[in-house]
Amino acid sequence: MKDLVLVKRGNAVASSLDVAELFHKRHDNVLRDIENLTSDLLKFEDVKMFFRSSYVDAKGEKRPLYYMNRDGFSLLAMGFTGKRALAFKLAFIAEFNRMEAVLAEKQTTEWLETRKTGKLTRRSETDVIKELVDYAKGQGSRHADMLYMTYSKLANKTAGIANRDEATIKQLNILDDVEAMILHVIRLGMAGSKHYKEIYQDCKHRLEWWQDCTFRLSASEGRKEAAA
Repeated sequence: MKDLVLVKRGNAVASSLDVAELFHKRHDNVLRDIENLTSDLLKFEDVKMFFRSSYVDAKGEKRPLYYMNRDGFSLLAMGFTGKRALAFKLAFIAEFNRMEAVLAEKQTTEWLETRKTGKLTRRSETDVIKELVDYAKGQGSRHADMLYMTYSKLANKTAGIANRDEATIKQLNILDDVEAMILHVIRLGMAGSKHYKEIYQDCKHRLEWWQDCTFRLSASEGRKEAAA
């Protein structure tokens, strides 16, 4: 599932477009409901729950949308009923909780230091991928420059993040470990004169093995805690 809650202007918000999609409603009807709410909210001072913006649709045309904070979403979703609606409400609430926790974490020294450390590892990984790009070109690759994006997606997917600046300290630490492993496997692969595509597969297998070991360890620790 896509990220339901984003960060805009330093706040956790959801978009009317995502609300319409998840609750299976026409976007123009959701916009109408929001505009009715904003009209009523004008009676109250300093109540800002909805922020008008825009997006470009599939036809390349500019369309209106609204971003809303947790309170705005709660007001809007009050009228959505049914078992399916309840499940989506809970999904949005969970995402608001997660994103607000990340925003709070980002204010701590620990988060800043962890992000700084991760950037150093990322820089080293990028330097090695630069070598890999030249290496792949030497093997006949016509799209070697795409390797930067390919390995970034692999690292982010393994760490379970979409945006590094919206990751938790735990996710940043995982990402740091993942990128260090990728760096190591790429170096070994080039030193062994492997094909660049084989090196990528080696990275995937190494990360899958690491994920499996991590999962088994967590499960084992969970059983020990339950038995204690």
